[in-house]
Amino acid sequence: MLLIKLNLLGNVMMSNPYDNLPDNAFWRKAVAEKHPLNIESIYKKKFVINNKHKIASAGSCFAQHIGRKLREHSFNYMDYEPAPKILAQQLRAGFGYEMYSARYGNIYTARQLIQLFERAFDEFTPKEDYWENDGAFFDPFRPTIEKGGYASLDELHICRRSHLKKVRQLFLDMDVFIFTLGLTEAWISKEDGAVFPLCPGTVAGSFDADKYEFHNFTYSEIVKDMLKFMNKLNQVNKGVKLILTVSPVPLTATATGNHVLTATTYSKSVLRAVAGELYQNHPRVDYYPSYELVTGAPMRSMFFEPNMRSVVPKGVEHVLSYFLQEHLPEKQQQTDQRDPESQQDEDVICDEVLLEAGLL
Repeated sequence: MLLIKLNLLGNVMMSNPYDNLPDNAFWRKAVAEKHPLNIESIYKKKFVINNKHKIASAGSCFAQHIGRKLREHSFNYMDYEPAPKILAQQLRAGFGYEMYSARYGNIYTARQLIQLFERAFDEFTPKEDYWENDGAFFDPFRPTIEKGGYASLDELHICRRSHLKKVRQLFLDMDVFIFTLGLTEAWISKEDGAVFPLCPGTVAGSFDADKYEFHNFTYSEIVKDMLKFMNKLNQVNKGVKLILTVSPVPLTATATGNHVLTATTYSKSVLRAVAGELYQNHPRVDYYPSYELVTGAPMRSMFFEPNMRSVVPKGVEHVLSYFLQEHLPEKQQQTDQRDPESQQDEDVICDEVLLEAGLL
């Protein structure tokens, strides 16, 4: 049916699909005329989360903020490898505690995530068993977890078995999994395709071009990996929901041969497209726009430290305020208000910085 309307002069105007769209569909109304700290309706939850849901998280270094804020606001955030009580609070993150829901460290790529699942369920055992430096032993798949490495290979194996058992239980128990996509670049074993969180030889081990190769994952590869993970997870834990985010933190370094700025744009664009694809086509997948809330044009880079990479505490509070508005009960929102200016800086452990030549 053809629709018509009249303008102020009484002239006939043809109706079109944009006539009745809400304000948040238009850049002028939704962005240009809004204060950057008060952009409305940028996130609407796809499903409800309450304090009975068991929530777990993993991902790149920015994801560490998410777990901390969920704990602070009384969500049922799970920690399957809690820190020993004798370990001082300020030392815990340096040993991989309280970073995520288990002591797996940063998981930068989707391939790492699916391989972690497969290792936890005895579906994949990487050929690369350990790295050794100066008599200390390091786990190649979480090399920064144990400062100085393990004293013996037996100790490494015992800790790994315990860790993977906890990770398996996490996947079986959780109701909601929050995963932050961080990178597309990775270093891979040529022998069996195992993906490492860091290039061998940066923290431990030694680099051998005959054993390792660089790979920059494509959109189709990452979608395939995420679907594989979702299918496997659903087989052991039906109904679990997934919230995806994309880290706003730029690359520290790139091995592509391109400028680090264009390499960052490629990586984040691909990851954002993957998250959008999964969000659009899967009812149990939500997308939370942490990337846009930090890097979007209206923010004018005001949430970055002078290094243009680290996110300031006020930026973290801003990003997570939209999540809390949607998922916290209204009464709790009113009693849980905190001044972002009063927040102290909370360091995150970002292994990527070790790629900088000055830190090696």
